[in-house]
Amino acid sequence: MKLGKRAKAFLDVFAPVFEEYQKRLGGRIDFEDMILRAARYTETGRYVSPFRHILVDEFQDISQSRARLVKALKAQHPDVRVFAVGDDWQSIFRFAGSDIHLMRHFGREFGGSFDGEAGVHRAVDLGRTFRSVDQIAFAARTFVLRNPVQIQKQIVPAGTATEPAIRIVMTAKNESEKKLSDVLAALSSKSDPAGKMASVLMLARYRYLEPDLQDLQRRFPRLTFSFKTIHASKGLEADHVVLLNADSGRVGFPSEIVDDPLLGLVSPDEETFQNAEERRVMYVAMTRARHTLTILASNARPSAFVTELVKDPAYGIVQPPAPDQEVHECGECGGRLLSVQGQDGRTWYRCEHSEHCGNFLPACSECGAALPRHVKGAPQAKCSCGKMHPSCPECADGWLVERTGPHSTFLGCVRYPTCLGKAQLPREPSKRGFAGKRRP
Repeated sequence: MKLGKRAKAFLDVFAPVFEEYQKRLGGRIDFEDMILRAARYTETGRYVSPFRHILVDEFQDISQSRARLVKALKAQHPDVRVFAVGDDWQSIFRFAGSDIHLMRHFGREFGGSFDGEAGVHRAVDLGRTFRSVDQIAFAARTFVLRNPVQIQKQIVPAGTATEPAIRIVMTAKNESEKKLSDVLAALSSKSDPAGKMASVLMLARYRYLEPDLQDLQRRFPRLTFSFKTIHASKGLEADHVVLLNADSGRVGFPSEIVDDPLLGLVSPDEETFQNAEERRVMYVAMTRARHTLTILASNARPSAFVTELVKDPAYGIVQPPAPDQEVHECGECGGRLLSVQGQDGRTWYRCEHSEHCGNFLPACSECGAALPRHVKGAPQAKCSCGKMHPSCPECADGWLVERTGPHSTFLGCVRYPTCLGKAQLPREPSKRGFAGKRRP
């Protein structure tokens, strides 16, 4: 791979670990050894298979080594049939060797031959879900099929939702615990009055985000709680699912951690569609819910997935802005300007793309809460409280406030020092000529 010193450094770390692992095996074999050895025995005829029907479950998780064993068993007899059960929408274990291309190209990899044609196979669509109501099932289907190479299939939902089933809750900094409590209080109030407890499954991309379940159980006794990482939740379900910290960032969701190039030596080929596997992880999270799905996300840096769900009407998610927070477009990059609480206790507005855009504005000096916006065709920025501010001549969002320099007082942009827009203070009207005059 021509990685030079980097590869040498990797080998210096990896070699002793591998040697110690082999030493601890002490002549025994591990699971991957078993698969490879079984494949070799079958390929060489040391093992003769009596089987004509091979069923492979969870086929979306098949690896190259396991596929090699299946092919070897199939090749021993001309009339062997392979039946694979799997869902490529839930293929989320590439890091453990799963190769989704084996399922997508099933005919080429495992198909039979008939009348001179190779790759003969048939697909049976298992589209009925016995778990999620229609709003969740259809939104999840639309979401995962944004990747055009996912295998198409129709979905028959488990039932019809009688109220909005997907809710996205935006949280300000240091407010996530309060918002979670509000969500759980609402779920608790809707639980079965006959005493049947509703199940709540908390999901997160990373284990360190697990909340204090004992405390939640004490505070909301009409609900039963569990927590799983999304990867560990496959096969599970609950009445209500709450997805925590759907934020952007390196350890956000989708995860922005980039694999080391050396992992390409032992990992299946990466997909070209952006966040392809992370999108399937999100699909798995969405489809754990029977009745409702609630997604908690930072209002300052929401996940790209959350932004997509909110903005695209195809998902049918009604998400009105909070009554106390109007949605404003960033004049610098086109993102959203979101209300945040500053260290000084004041309200500020920061672009949601704060890692790339430095737009940062204070709230109106009059009301201390709303954001003055430019009035088209007018030289002023108007706040919803009625206060008018002179517009900045240099930037799209700023307005001018009085500042004191080393030699004079002038009007400068509230975005200083990012924006250097300024203007002279208007002169006060002259009072000369009026002094000493009296009314007759």
